[in-house]
Amino acid sequence: MQLSNLPWFLVLQRLGIAVLTLIIVSFAVFFATELLPGDVAEILLGQAATPEAVAGLRAAMGLDEPAVSRFLGWLAGLVQGDMGTSYVNNIEVADLVGGRLVNSLRLAAVTTAVSVPIALCLGIGAAMWRGSLFDRAVTVMTISVISVPEFMVATLAVLVFSVWLGWLPALSFGANVDSLSAMLKAYAMPVITLSFVVSAQMIRMTRAAVIDTINTPYVEMALLKGASRSRMVLRHALPNALGPIANAVALSLSYLVGGVIIVETIFNYPGVAKLMVDAVSTRDLPLIQSCAMIFCVSYLTLITLADMIAILSNPRLRQ
Repeated sequence: MQLSNLPWFLVLQRLGIAVLTLIIVSFAVFFATELLPGDVAEILLGQAATPEAVAGLRAAMGLDEPAVSRFLGWLAGLVQGDMGTSYVNNIEVADLVGGRLVNSLRLAAVTTAVSVPIALCLGIGAAMWRGSLFDRAVTVMTISVISVPEFMVATLAVLVFSVWLGWLPALSFGANVDSLSAMLKAYAMPVITLSFVVSAQMIRMTRAAVIDTINTPYVEMALLKGASRSRMVLRHALPNALGPIANAVALSLSYLVGGVIIVETIFNYPGVAKLMVDAVSTRDLPLIQSCAMIFCVSYLTLITLADMIAILSNPRLRQ
C-alpha cells in the first residue's frame, strides 16, 4: 500500500491541514477586527478626550505598533494560552471567557444529546422506508425547517411557548439547574431553536448517506439472498455508512457555531456568543478575537474529527 493511502498518514495530513487552516483563520480574524469602525482609545476616553490623552492611551495599549507585529504577538500569546487583556474591563480575557464557555458548551451538549438521536433515527428510518409516506413526511418537514432561519424559529418559539401558552420564560439566564424543571426552563427554548435547524440538516444528510450505501452491490446482494430490509440496513449498510454519517453529524453540529450567536442574543443566554456580541459594541478587540477563535477552533475540530472517523472507518484503507 502506498504511503499516501495509509490511514495514519491520511490522519496526519488532515491534522496538518487543520493547523494550517487555523493559522490562516487567525490572520483573517485579527485583521477583520482591525477594520471595525471606531477608535478603541476614543471610545474608552469619550468624545471629550484630548488628542494627547488618546495618543497616550493608544501607546499604553500598544495600538500604535504596526499591525503585523501586533498580530504576531497576539498569535504567540494564543499558542501559549494567553488571550490578552480586555480593553474595557481590564481583566484577563481568559477569565471573562471561562465561565461563559462552560455555559455555551453546556448548551451545545444538551442540544447534541437531544438532536443527534432524533435526527439519526428519522434519517435512517427515512432511508429504510424510502418512498413511503413516512419518508415523504420527513422530507417535507426537513425542507420546511431548513427554509426557516434561526431567528424566525426563536421568535416563533417565544410566541408559542411564552406568549400564548405561558409554559416557558422568554429569556434563558442559565441559572443553576438543581432540578429537572429548572433545567427545562433554562434550556428548553434555546435547545428547541437549535435542535430544529441542526436536526433538519442531519436528517437529510444521514438519509442520503444511508441510501447511497444501500445502492451498493453487496447490500443489494444481501437483499437478493433474502435478508429483511431492517437487517439489510442495520447489519450491512449502516456499518459502512459510518464515515458519511459522522460527516453528516459533524457538519450539522457545526451549524451550532453560527446558530448559537443568534440564539444566545435573542434569549439573553450568558454564553460566549453573547459575550462576543457585547464586545463588538464596545470595540473590545482582544475579547472579540478570542471569542471568534473559539468558534473557529470548534468548527475545525468537528470537521477534522469527522474526516478522521471517515478515514479510520473506510474498509478499503484497513486492508
